[in-house]
Amino acid sequence: MKKYLLLLACIGIFASAETKNDWKAQWINTERCQSASNTWLAYRKTVSIDEVPTTLTAHIAADSKYWLWINGRMVVFEGGLKRGPSPYDTYYDSVEIAPYLVSGENTLAVLVWHFGKNGFSHVNSGMAALLFEAIAPGVEIISDKSWACSVYDAYQNTEAPFPNYRLSESNIRFDARIAMDGWNRPGFNGGFPGAEIACVVGKAPLGKLVERPIPMFKDFGLKAYPNVRQSAKGDTLFCRLPYNCQFTPYLKVEASEGKTIHMQTDNYRGGGPENIRAEYITRKGVQEYESYGWISGHEMWYIIPEGVKVLDVKYRETGYDTEFAGAFRCNDPFLNELWKRSARTLYITMRDSYMDCPERERAQWWGDEVNELGEAFYALSTSSHQLAVKGIHELMNWQRADGSLFAPVPAGNWSKELPLQILASVGWYGFYTQYYYSGDSTFIPAIYDRLHRYLHETWKVDKSGLPVERSGEWSWGDWGEQIDMGVLTNCWYYLALKAEKVFALQLGKKADAEEIDRMMYSIEKCFNTKFWTGTAYRSPGYHGENDDRAQAMAVLSGLASKDKYPFILKLLKKEYHASPYMEKYVLEALFHIGAPDVALQRMRDRYAGMLGYKEYTTLFEGWGVGVDGFGGGTINHAWSGGPLTLLSQKVCGIEPTSPTSPGFKTFQVKPQMGSLTEASATVATHYGEIKVDLRKSGRNILVEIQVPEQTTAIVISPKGKAYKVGPGAHNLKCPF
Repeated sequence: MKKYLLLLACIGIFASAETKNDWKAQWINTERCQSASNTWLAYRKTVSIDEVPTTLTAHIAADSKYWLWINGRMVVFEGGLKRGPSPYDTYYDSVEIAPYLVSGENTLAVLVWHFGKNGFSHVNSGMAALLFEAIAPGVEIISDKSWACSVYDAYQNTEAPFPNYRLSESNIRFDARIAMDGWNRPGFNGGFPGAEIACVVGKAPLGKLVERPIPMFKDFGLKAYPNVRQSAKGDTLFCRLPYNCQFTPYLKVEASEGKTIHMQTDNYRGGGPENIRAEYITRKGVQEYESYGWISGHEMWYIIPEGVKVLDVKYRETGYDTEFAGAFRCNDPFLNELWKRSARTLYITMRDSYMDCPERERAQWWGDEVNELGEAFYALSTSSHQLAVKGIHELMNWQRADGSLFAPVPAGNWSKELPLQILASVGWYGFYTQYYYSGDSTFIPAIYDRLHRYLHETWKVDKSGLPVERSGEWSWGDWGEQIDMGVLTNCWYYLALKAEKVFALQLGKKADAEEIDRMMYSIEKCFNTKFWTGTAYRSPGYHGENDDRAQAMAVLSGLASKDKYPFILKLLKKEYHASPYMEKYVLEALFHIGAPDVALQRMRDRYAGMLGYKEYTTLFEGWGVGVDGFGGGTINHAWSGGPLTLLSQKVCGIEPTSPTSPGFKTFQVKPQMGSLTEASATVATHYGEIKVDLRKSGRNILVEIQVPEQTTAIVISPKGKAYKVGPGAHNLKCPF
């Protein structure tokens, strides 16, 4: 069994990104390095180049992060990805460095931050080391004993409190009294010991090297804070950021020696427990410092001791390299603000992977990712698609020996399965949506066999063909109460089979598709008999109030026939149990049954409290903060952004339509404006931008549509009349 799983893991890795096996470089560190948690290593190498090549790609890996300078110029600000393409292996970056080189002598400097501990988003190799290789005709720069390497002792641990156990990162203290000034620039005269070979490339503990499958992070540069105010006592600077973002703080001060400046955000205890903070210990004189461990929040706090004069403070926003290419506007300012906050929340929960939140745990929970990847198609440029594909491969590469799947992964200190989250992930709203909306099917052959094994071996069905509920290690359907797990299990399992059937047909697995058809037919025949009471869907033995989530998923799975819709609509007007995670599906079900007015009003009602916090630019984990927050109550949780998807997808009606030409090659515009009189949306696709502008005029909807080259649109009026249009700009009048 272990050999089987290892083979499948390797197949997944090979398909997700290039695995490099022909390294001439070696993993290096220094004799003093004990690979303890929060270890920082400084590397230097001087090379002479007769003629700079036109192009030179450096392949760079580290556990865990690195910063690269060439000839004193910053080349990479935070390179590397948290470990975990599989439980055993490491990512490497490919960086173009030719523009930074000169003929003659060149100085390379690399700072490595070794997390040195496991977390909910990282598996620790136990080895602090660097791998660097750049080879072209006449040039060979490889990490070996010719490099110099020193433990950078100025980087230290703080005292308690420490970041909670979910985080692999540590707090960062920097003692400027023992800083190595100029170590990363040419002409540095300090003594660096020679590097040592740390371990063999391609073997444990760092494993195989898998090429980074997502872009390098975007660096927005150092900027002044929009607003800085001082506390009444004058000991704290409160620096307002333009919005909730991922950033690193910078300061310039004049001070005497040994003063400690504390740095944290208003989000330091976001979600309950402590997350990341920083400290700076001054030396005498004027000095400047940037703490390289990113943090997040709406406001940065510099706590300044007496005797320190602040000369300047700035921040550097960094993040996933994508653009806010999507847009939505309507005549309701509340919905516009909801879409905007949803997009901002989505972006702050993207980096090494999709994550639940950027403070408490930074973990790739797949329930969250399902909602996030759906939002990305309507909010962001197409570079965002790569992050979900990375997550798909990671989820499947971490499959356990019994065939079960768990999240979050990568993970060094977590291994609990949440069965319903995994069904959502591998199914219609997860893997299938990623394929259907992006048009990228390359991941399907790599993951299919493991997906099939999970659905058909790990899950069992009873004599009637309905799936048997599994508790996994955490029987979780949503935050909150009144959760009907039996109905939800059947709906999510049915949707997972529906997605698998599409994949099976794509891969020519006819026998699998026929088996899936039989299973889906059995569920269709037995579902209503077991769960429909005549007025609602309920599991036998479930004693709570009617679950709005269960009704919604019955609609969206297709298991609820249209004659049930009036009863379900009545229930969804009064039952309000879903958390923001599952509320997306409740709202979508209302659009599906043709009740856009009800959907939009429920959207306003549900999100009114959240948007009432004017100081926040992001959405919460629960409906409020504090005791109303669920799970600790973070204020930036992208699973709450389901309305973003629905406002563009349902109100403006923009959806791909053809299984044979996914990725918006053919798409529909089928607006459900409800009481709105104006609405517009932009969606970025690989073919170009789709733009739709809707305006009610009398008994018609006036539609302006921009159709990208190589695509076809079908505009469907509320009365069902269809208009087929090709590339270019079009103006249509649709009766309603």
